[in-house]
Amino acid sequence: MKAVIVARVSTEEQRDAGNSLPAQAERLKSYCSRKSLEIDKEFSFDESAYKTKRDTFDEVVRYIQESKIKLAVCFDKVDRLSRNVFDKRVSLLYEMAVNDQIELHFTSEGQIIGPSMSAVEKFQFGMSLGLAKYYSDAISDNVKRAFEQKRRNGDWNGKPRIGYINSLDVNGKKDIVLDPERAHLIERIFILYASGNYSLTTLHTEITKLGLRSVDGNVLSRSNIDLVLKDPFYYGVARSKKYGTYPHHYPCIITLELYERCQAVARKRSNATWKPLSEEFIFKGLLHCKNCGCVMTPEKKKGRFIYYSCTNAKRICKRIYVPEKDLLKPLMDVFEAFAAIPTNVEERLTDELRTNNESEVVYHKKELARIRAEYDRVQNRIDALMDLLLDKSITKDEYDKKLQQFKDQQYRLDLEAEEHTKADHDYKLTVSRVFSISRRVGSIFESSEPYEKRMLLNYLLQNPTVDGKTLGFTLRSPFNTVLELANCPSGLPGQGSNLRPID
Repeated sequence: MKAVIVARVSTEEQRDAGNSLPAQAERLKSYCSRKSLEIDKEFSFDESAYKTKRDTFDEVVRYIQESKIKLAVCFDKVDRLSRNVFDKRVSLLYEMAVNDQIELHFTSEGQIIGPSMSAVEKFQFGMSLGLAKYYSDAISDNVKRAFEQKRRNGDWNGKPRIGYINSLDVNGKKDIVLDPERAHLIERIFILYASGNYSLTTLHTEITKLGLRSVDGNVLSRSNIDLVLKDPFYYGVARSKKYGTYPHHYPCIITLELYERCQAVARKRSNATWKPLSEEFIFKGLLHCKNCGCVMTPEKKKGRFIYYSCTNAKRICKRIYVPEKDLLKPLMDVFEAFAAIPTNVEERLTDELRTNNESEVVYHKKELARIRAEYDRVQNRIDALMDLLLDKSITKDEYDKKLQQFKDQQYRLDLEAEEHTKADHDYKLTVSRVFSISRRVGSIFESSEPYEKRMLLNYLLQNPTVDGKTLGFTLRSPFNTVLELANCPSGLPGQGSNLRPID
């Protein structure tokens, strides 16, 4: 009979250990030689048998299914086949074996699965699968408990942030300490940005000039600087995508106060329109290329004609120059639509805006009330938890674990409340102010200076992009509702606010 031998490990570490792929393959070959089995195909790979997605093992199954002869499929042990009793591949191969289409050999355990198996042998095979799954589940539980304890102790399990390095303490235990070459430069990043005198671009230039490099000696990118500024690790809080935030015990590079000053500067800059250092341009900093997402940059030609083109920072675009006057045409159409709102729909328009406004305000108030109530309930549980600790009804470890869960819950509620507060602010405009601005926006725009025009467009437009020579944009709320109703005096759906003019 011909045989297929399958050697598998779960990780690269196991591949190099005692149960390595060559060791398994050698045992399987010796077994085939003793049993007079002719080796037809060898498979050797590292892939977890516990997960649902097993691409390499699926190739093994396909090879077996497509074979025109009966094969002896040889594994070192049952756990090399699978560690999941619910794996559909296990039942498939098992059914093929009991139907005499193949034989399953588990060489180190002396088991052969075939049509002549006794009840005891079937039970033994089921137990082997169950024990393999139990072993993996037990390891998973132990790892989870170990990581939970590490988080309670303030340990960080990932790669050190720039400004920190791995080190060994006097007992030979791995630790994270300040990087003597970079920690002071990381602090400098926060100090410079908190001053409000640096953008990310100028900050990146300055800190590169001061000598900050990655551990590999490479210049940090602008996005790396942005990630540093947003990372709470530097003031003492570790953040994990899976487990949220928790305080760590490593040395802090900055204070919480300095971190929050930087976040305040970032929020202010994200809401402000940049004023250029020299020439004023209406669309400067507002437009992005639809093809690659890069900024559209302005320049003058022949001293008075203004053109915009993609910076092509990603090197995937063909530079196309678009006259500023062409980009303004679709906006002028919107302004004319605002100015031409019929008087007989003004009352209905006002009612519609007021309804939209009030319903959103009510919604956000209810959500904030719900979040505050939930926050108070969690705080009551924290207080009760302290009473249990004082009464010695729970241990200190149980208290720390539960307290961390409650604090994480409160942190998430704080973030949720902040988001609703921001959203609520968008609806604080009164209906009369919205209507007044909408009717006069064209004349306001025409009478403004270039930087004032840019501020007005930033106030009105959302995600403006240029596709070739065509401007595309969405109006911000509530001006999108004004335009929709202005284009629909009969009450039927109108043109909408997502405008895509055709060049």
